[in-house]
Amino acid sequence: MKWQALSNYETINKIMTFPVIIGIAGGTGAGKSTMCRQIAGTIEEDIVIVSHDMYYKDLSHMPVSERDRQSFDHPSALDNKLFISHLTALKKGNPIDAPCYDFVSHIRTAEIRRIDPVKTILVEGLMLYTDKRIRDILDYKIYIDLGPDIRFIRRLKRDTEERGRNMNSVIEQYLATVKPMHDQYVEPSRKYADFVISGVDDKSGMNEIMAVIRMLEVQ
Repeated sequence: MKWQALSNYETINKIMTFPVIIGIAGGTGAGKSTMCRQIAGTIEEDIVIVSHDMYYKDLSHMPVSERDRQSFDHPSALDNKLFISHLTALKKGNPIDAPCYDFVSHIRTAEIRRIDPVKTILVEGLMLYTDKRIRDILDYKIYIDLGPDIRFIRRLKRDTEERGRNMNSVIEQYLATVKPMHDQYVEPSRKYADFVISGVDDKSGMNEIMAVIRMLEVQ
């Protein structure tokens, strides 16, 4: 099924408090960041994007040679304690100083990003729906469904071009941890989504999501 709407207007009506926090999850390379940018570019104002990826645990205490051997595809690799505290603060109308993460060296940088609690907050990440505490904070949940072949190609392109990886290391990591953890954690979490949308040109799904967000924006 290309488009699956799991929500209804009763669900929409119960979240008319602000800020509204909308989750966008899905496998690696599914198009989460692209969807966030598309939504933000359409709405243009009173909207901000928070990435779960920025909350990977800092590995600066480890020798550089050991960092690459860590699994970054298990929920435990993420600092959900800090992430949840930040989402909670935003939900209460308070600004946060979000961390910035360097994917090449696997450490948090000295830079921080101030995020204000604007009307609509988009939160994107692989593991958003694997933790009930995060699900309970999110007002609305979207899952992007895309086949593994396209997702792998996108990841290979990103990691080699943007993160200084070589092709063999990307393939080895994908087979060793990315795919198994996707099958164990990410894919099963789609059952918690209000919307499941195809990651390839699902115009009807995007139109429905944009209609919902616009309805929220005018409240």
